[in-house]
Formats: sequence, structure tokens, C-alpha cells
Amino acid sequence: MLTFAASNTVAHAQTFSVMYNFGSAANDPFQAYFSGIVARGRDGNMYSTTEFGGANGAGAMFKVTPGGTMTLQYSFPNTDSFPVAGLTLGTDRNFYGAAASGGTSGYGTVFKITPSGPETVLHTFDNTDGYQPLAPPIQGTDGNFYGTTELGGASSVGTVYKITPAGKFTLLHSFNGTDGISPDAPLVQGTDGNFYGTTYDGGTSSYGVVFKITASGNLTVLYNFEFTHGARPDSPLVQGSDGSFYGTTSTGGAPGAGVVFKITPAGTLTVLHVMNGTTDGGYPTAGLVQANDGNFYGVNSAGGTNACITGSGCGTIFKISPRSPYAYTVLYNFDGTGGSYPAVSLLQHTNGTLYADTYVGGTGNVKPCAAGQCGVFYSLKFGLGPFVSLVSTSGRVGKSIGILGQGFIRTTGVSFNGTPATAFTVKSGTFLIATVPSGATTGFVTVTTPRRTLKSNKKFRVTH
Repeated sequence: MLTFAASNTVAHAQTFSVMYNFGSAANDPFQAYFSGIVARGRDGNMYSTTEFGGANGAGAMFKVTPGGTMTLQYSFPNTDSFPVAGLTLGTDRNFYGAAASGGTSGYGTVFKITPSGPETVLHTFDNTDGYQPLAPPIQGTDGNFYGTTELGGASSVGTVYKITPAGKFTLLHSFNGTDGISPDAPLVQGTDGNFYGTTYDGGTSSYGVVFKITASGNLTVLYNFEFTHGARPDSPLVQGSDGSFYGTTSTGGAPGAGVVFKITPAGTLTVLHVMNGTTDGGYPTAGLVQANDGNFYGVNSAGGTNACITGSGCGTIFKISPRSPYAYTVLYNFDGTGGSYPAVSLLQHTNGTLYADTYVGGTGNVKPCAAGQCGVFYSLKFGLGPFVSLVSTSGRVGKSIGILGQGFIRTTGVSFNGTPATAFTVKSGTFLIATVPSGATTGFVTVTTPRRTLKSNKKFRVTH
């Protein structure tokens, strides 16, 4: 593992480390691209997929420990290939994802996969119901999964779908151009129960849209990008603690290098920062993560102070405050050796550290990956403390929910907004199950261990 000192940073008190150089061994995964979502498993390790690599050259699922050990978990077959999407952890401990190609018609699939690798194809797209999914489906509060395809559908410009864990598929919406083209990113479910997302193209100005869709398929365009306020969003939205949604656009803004924005559930959009394409970084294809300090963290695929082969800069990691005047800080400038072109959203592990991977850069050079073209898996530590993460963020009294964290052995208590859970079971040092107690109200979940009390990074919403 390579650790880079502060010479590559613009802020202090943080450590950037290359956890693993992809392309260091035969059949390695390589070139992690958007959406490439990194998921934390019940075991505390991180799991994702890459479009390339594996024993068949058709893509790979991999695991990385917090200590930096990378393991190839599964090689995708040529019949179900190019899983660029990344993974979502389901409540059943399995991961769910999508392959952009393959299946009986060659238009892509939705799959379920265990942490150790065996895959089950749940649905094969046939173009009428979607084509080329680039994002993993996300699990809704009803237990079903909801996702998007970049192409296909009635107008061949993308779809939104629902699928049960058993594989029953429902087409919810076919985009028609005026309501968006090419929904590349994963959906996010809001606290109101609706799903929110973006399209890369389409809308009234052909620069993409932000949309809302109900679980039954009723879609509303909330905002049409028009370049000044951003253009061509590739990234997913994330709902902040204030109820608004936050995201990025890959282009647009005055210099054309992208923006960071927030949008209310009603559709009022505010630009928080315009990328300058140079010292800020620019052209973000990844989304944001709200860390347990309340700030948002993201990456730019280009720009920064270190020039790469393209001459446009290797990319940056940044922090932005959700409070006016929305202070923006570059935390790290990629330099090629430590990775470049970061296109994947950051994951904040429950240990407080940020993790993700880059499309290219690094020192791996085992064929078929060429030197400097394999990418890296990296971490950024900057003093944020541990917390707990909820597998499901809402539920009724009496429902059992999964809680991710660390140090759970000999846990003495779990509470929901101050109401103690009378039933909880510690499954491992990194995972426990607790039952929502009678009298619980919406609020944060806390887990008390012999060493500390850990607080959830999101509120748990008690439904009735």
C-alpha cells in the first residue's frame, strides 16, 4: 500500500493511500468507470465490479479489505458481461447489480450475486424493456429493487424498471426525449417514498434533467438543465440531512467544466459551486457522499494541479459545505502514479475513511492491462470518526433492520431515537440485527459498545 504525503494536497491533516494497483496480477479487475458503485458488505469489506478484467476478460467482481487486500471474487462470463454498474447491498446479504451486455438478447442483465461470487441472472433485457444498464438497482423500502437503463424502451432512449429479489420484472417508464434521454446513474429513494434521478441528455434544452418517479411509474421532470446551471449529469443524487438532493453535472457552468448543485424535492435548484476546470478540477461524473461531519465529498475526473497524459489534469478529491456560502476545498490532486480519472462516487466506510477507485493511473501493468491504464483503489483518511450505517433507513415497529459498523462484539444496547431496542442480535463484529421497538420515533440509531457509542449517519424513519 502506497501512502502519499501532504505535497499532493491542498488541505492538511489527511492521508491519501493507494490501497491496491489494479492490473498487478493476472485476471485482475481494471478500469473502474461510472457508475461503479462501491458497496460495504456485512463483513466490513468493500465490494464492487469493473467492466474489464476477470478470467474471461468480460468483467470482474472484487473485494477489498480496509487493510488493502484485494481479492477477485467472480469472473463474469461472456454471456453476461461488462458489469460497469457496481453493486448494491441487499437486506438479504446478497449484492445486486447490472451487466451492460450479455443475456439471451445481448442487451444486458440484472443479477444477484453472493459475497463469495456465485451469480444468479434475475432478468435479461430485450430492448423493449431496456438496453445497456450502467447503474445498479437500488433497494426500495418495499423490498423491491429499482433501476435504470441507458437505452431501450419505447423511444430507445432509456427506461426505469422495478424488479423483485426473485426476478419479477416491471417496466415503470420509457423516456421519450422531452422527459430525458439516457439515465446513466442509479436512483435514490427520498424520505417521501419517491425515487429521484438524472438523465444525461434530453429535456427542453437537451442538457439533461432531474426527475422524480413514483413506485408505480408516474414520472415528473423537476428541472431541465440549460448549461448555465449545469449540463449532462452522469452522477446519482444523494439526499442530504436537510431533505434536499445534491449532485454534480459533468459539464456546464460558466467555464463548461461542471457544477455542484442542490435541488429541493419540489424542483428548486441552486448551484453551489462552478468548477473552473483547472485548480478546482472539473468534469465530475461521480456523485457526492455526505459524510458524518455533515459536509459533502466528491471527485472530479480531470483538472487539478498535476498534468496527466491528456494534459487536462489527473482529477481531484474535494469537499463542499451544504451551508452558504458553500465553502469548496480541494483535498487531493491525483498525480497519475496514485491514480487518475476518478469516475466513481466515494464511499464513506463506517470506520470514517473515504474509499473509491480510479479509471486509469497506478503502477499495474499485467496484460491485458497496459502500464498506467489500470487504475487504483484508494483511501482518504482525515480524522472522521466511526459511525453505524443502516441497511434500511425506514420501517415499522417490530421490523428487524440490519446495522453495519465495527466493534459490535459485546454490544450492550441499541436505541432508536432514544428508545431502547428490546431485541437485537450481534451477528459479527461488523453486523447486527435490531428490532424497531414500540414507541420508537424517527431519528438517529445508536449502538453502545464497550468502547464507545456509535451514531448512525442517517436518520431512521419509523413508518406506520
